[in-house]
This record gives sequence, C-alpha cells and structure tokens, in this order.
Amino acid sequence: MKKVLFLLGHLTDMDIEWMIQNGSKKSLIYKDELINKGADIENIYIILSGQLNILDNNQKIASIGPGEIVGEMSFLESRPPSVSVIASESSVVYSISRELMNKKLDTDIEFRSNFYYSLALFLSNRLRKTTNQLGYESDEEADVIDINVLDGIAQAGARFNQILNKFSEV
Repeated sequence: MKKVLFLLGHLTDMDIEWMIQNGSKKSLIYKDELINKGADIENIYIILSGQLNILDNNQKIASIGPGEIVGEMSFLESRPPSVSVIASESSVVYSISRELMNKKLDTDIEFRSNFYYSLALFLSNRLRKTTNQLGYESDEEADVIDINVLDGIAQAGARFNQILNKFSEV
C-alpha cells in the first residue's frame, strides 16, 4: 500500500481528479496476465483489489495487493517489462494510459515535478528493501519513512479511497 501513498501524497486534488476522469477500471480473473515480460505495455496500473503475482520465467518473485503500482518502471524507461504480472485471484486495477500521462506531464509542470518526485521516492524505498533483503542494511532502516513523506500519508489515503469509490471497489 505504501507505493500508492507516495504517489497520491505528492499530487494535488486537481491531479487526482484528472487521473480519476482519465483512467479506467480493469477486472482480472485468476491467471489473467496484466503484464507480459518483454511485451510493451501502454498503461500504468494501481491495484484496487485482489492479489497479483510477479513472475520471472514462470518463477514467482513476489505477491502484491491493493495500493501497489505496476508498470512504472517501463513507463519511466520506455522499455518492455522485465517480469510478468499475473492475477493470483480475481482482482481489479485502475489503469491510465502512457499516452494520456505523457500529455499531462508535457503540459503541466507542477504535475510532472510531483509525479516524478513521488516515483523517485518509492523506487528508492524499493531499493532500500531489496538491499536489506540482500543483507546490506539493518531491519530498522528498511521501513523508515522520511518525515516529509509522512506529512502527506493521511491525504494520500483519502485520495486512494476517492479512487476506490469512483471505481466502486470499497
């Protein structure tokens, strides 16, 4: 859930409303493939409900659930994904196209700044967790969140609920 809080906590209410109006809901059933390793993807996804597995060569790497974001690395790098993402149960995701996001990012400097800052924060957090799992960081340091991030968490939670309500997932 922390990933979506990074993103939503740094965007404005108008940005969230824009995302709600320009995104859509996608339902998945067990074993539906959301992202196929090596195949271009055209969307960024936020998991609204359910559980998805991240696979590499049919080997499960992780399970993710509501509030997690997928497709962000391919969005940033404009490269095909290095893993597949498959529904491990019935799930619903919020989807917004790369094309619409790029248009918004090109025309709204504040949105662009906030969006990329939030992506940097949660990718940094993911890297810290990975280095911790590899034994390079203490457990206490892995889940520490910067005080600047904490300031927006309550608001981010409310914004995630706004998205869930719009797509009737509450």
